[in-house]
Amino acid sequence: MTPEPTNPSTSVDPTRRGFLKTSAAATATVAAASLPIELCAQVAGSDQLKLALIGCGGRGSGAANQNLSSKEGNVKLVAMADAFQDRLEGSLNNLKSQHPDKVDVKDNKKFVGLDAYEAAIHEADLVILATPPGFRPRHFKAAVDAGKHIFSEKPTNTDAVGARIYHEAAKLADAKNLKVVVGLQRHYQRVYQQTLAKLKEGMIGDIVSGQVYWDGNTPWVRPRTPNQTEMEYQVTNWYFFVWLCGDHIVEQHVHNIDVFNWFMSELLGAPNDKPIHPISAQGMGGRQVRTGVEFGQIYDHHYVEYTYPNGVVLNSQCRHQEGTWNQVSETIMGTKGICYPARGVIQDRTGKTLWSYKGEDDPDPYQVEHDELHKAIKTNTPLNNAYYGNVSSFTAVLGRLATYGGVQLKWDDAWNSNLTDFPDKLAWDAETKIKPDDKGFYPIAVPGKTKVI
Repeated sequence: MTPEPTNPSTSVDPTRRGFLKTSAAATATVAAASLPIELCAQVAGSDQLKLALIGCGGRGSGAANQNLSSKEGNVKLVAMADAFQDRLEGSLNNLKSQHPDKVDVKDNKKFVGLDAYEAAIHEADLVILATPPGFRPRHFKAAVDAGKHIFSEKPTNTDAVGARIYHEAAKLADAKNLKVVVGLQRHYQRVYQQTLAKLKEGMIGDIVSGQVYWDGNTPWVRPRTPNQTEMEYQVTNWYFFVWLCGDHIVEQHVHNIDVFNWFMSELLGAPNDKPIHPISAQGMGGRQVRTGVEFGQIYDHHYVEYTYPNGVVLNSQCRHQEGTWNQVSETIMGTKGICYPARGVIQDRTGKTLWSYKGEDDPDPYQVEHDELHKAIKTNTPLNNAYYGNVSSFTAVLGRLATYGGVQLKWDDAWNSNLTDFPDKLAWDAETKIKPDDKGFYPIAVPGKTKVI
């Protein structure tokens, strides 16, 4: 099960002195990026990959640990970037203690600020993208433009503008023969893989419907601090702002929605660059118990009905309400039986078990995804998860838009929307498009009234 988002640093004040200290180094590094490819370290004869971590929170630090732990790769962490100096230093100290021989991040390779990613990317052969999701499309594009192999956390987008940026970069990654893994780790989890293999054998017949769930609890909240700008507050509490998080249906429930898209794509033989996705969505949601100013914009529950091109219907449920039923799973119904991928169980229509997964000592899928990334780089094997990662992320966005608007939305209409709350300028003192009222409340979507595309 994917963990809840990790608490951000206890300090919410970015260190501007740290940013100023590194900005000169960043300028020099970006200039060095224009060197011919023949002069790059990896091409020049070393088989050791230089790694950059962009986003040093809990998930980013975990991904870096797994990347450095891979027995398939020869890698050294040489650069780090984060919006906050203290979070970068904390992550660096932890990674040094875990991998003393594989971490060598000099002071001039620590980049702090909202544009820190630009410099860090150019220090590496392989980058980990683990900032808040709203930044992901632009970071992914920058890494692909620079010709880097990529581990990209999920979700890959929070709106249609970002989804289109990510999609175009995915195509360029193919053209450049870059290897991309997206952190939807169930694709690398043996119980899911073997359950899918049984479905390919026809054990449940044709898929007719599905149920997917992410019902959990409210994550962290960081209090507003004196002299904090609005941009600082929103980035620190990114989970509760749509432009940064996408709402919890996107940030967390994408995992379960992705499983259904994945199984449908495999069973229908969809090509890697054209995974199956729903053609429309409608649903309902709102803020019933999580109503305080500290919870920003997002809902505390969503229920979405997705319709796929072949008439298959997926019902999607996610909820953050304390004291309620908790469930994170998927159920897939077929003409002959029912499948529970997370449990590795297939039953017939009477409830008789037809097959169950017997695996023991399964490898950690979070580790396996990094092993497979290194293996693909080392053997120059095609590997690009960007297409399905982006489609599944936008499937979740489509569901959010349907609940926010209280309307039935077609995929193509939502995909082509130009509505975005991403700021026109990224800086700590820049204006945010979303602002609180005089009581501290942020605008909340109202079904039937809010324009969503």
